[in-house]
Amino acid sequence: MSELIIPTACTLCPRRCGADRTVSLGRCGGGSKVKVARAAAHYWEEPCISGTRGSGAVFFSGCALGCVFCQNREISAGNFGKELTVDELADVFRRLESTGVHNLNLVTAGHYAPWVAAALERAKPRIPVVWNSGGYESLDTLRTLDGLVQVYLPDLKYRSNALAARYSDAGDYFERASAAIVEMHRQVGACAFDDDDILQRGVLVRHLVLPGHADDSIAVFEALCDLVPPDEILVGLMSQYTPPSVAPQGFPPELARRVTPDEYALVADAVEALGFEGYEQGGESADEAYTPPFDLEGL
Repeated sequence: MSELIIPTACTLCPRRCGADRTVSLGRCGGGSKVKVARAAAHYWEEPCISGTRGSGAVFFSGCALGCVFCQNREISAGNFGKELTVDELADVFRRLESTGVHNLNLVTAGHYAPWVAAALERAKPRIPVVWNSGGYESLDTLRTLDGLVQVYLPDLKYRSNALAARYSDAGDYFERASAAIVEMHRQVGACAFDDDDILQRGVLVRHLVLPGHADDSIAVFEALCDLVPPDEILVGLMSQYTPPSVAPQGFPPELARRVTPDEYALVADAVEALGFEGYEQGGESADEAYTPPFDLEGL
């Protein structure tokens, strides 16, 4: 069993903020212990993830990316959650598995990768581990997960560096996320399912269509064709963008509306023409009611 080494000059994500996490927080909000906001069955992922028994979703607090439109801002920016030791996190994994969920779904865990890896080694789950990520990952960090993660569920949010800088303060987003997806595919290979059509191994790339940016969404999928074979991955095309009910100061005014059906259909047609298979969303998903309560359930 590997020993947990807490970073004293953190480089776990592409920000490489250099924080000494033994005594302070990184830019992501992460400190010397894992912080988690919820651990429970989740039914609102793609059908091959949620299935009929739910996905065992563990929502980690903080985030290395910090998108202005994040629906989980209470925990990503607000950093709400409960601190856990590695042994306590391993116990959370075991309890979730015992409820009969299809998988362990680790949501935005990259800034806690060493803690998570140590907990997985101790828990030894017998169900697939899903790495549910904004896509902004360090290759060195991803390589430490090789063999521990069976399903990668990354976003590919932007092709445009300008949009990535404006909405996520990450002008290098596409460079980092595209390299991360290649590494994820290298680790787990083509998609494989069980008899109930639940994904056991593989990569499912998600993309959220943003209002006014259908052209960039299409460019994302055109670029994805050059990263991995379209017939070896799945894609999830999301229409769930929901503007905040109360926009924070400085919120981009162009994001103050929902995506139109025509915008979404334009992107969906392009995705199909490029040969990708996967999942689409209906307009009813653009509702804050689909964000789970972050109430420390399961902790």
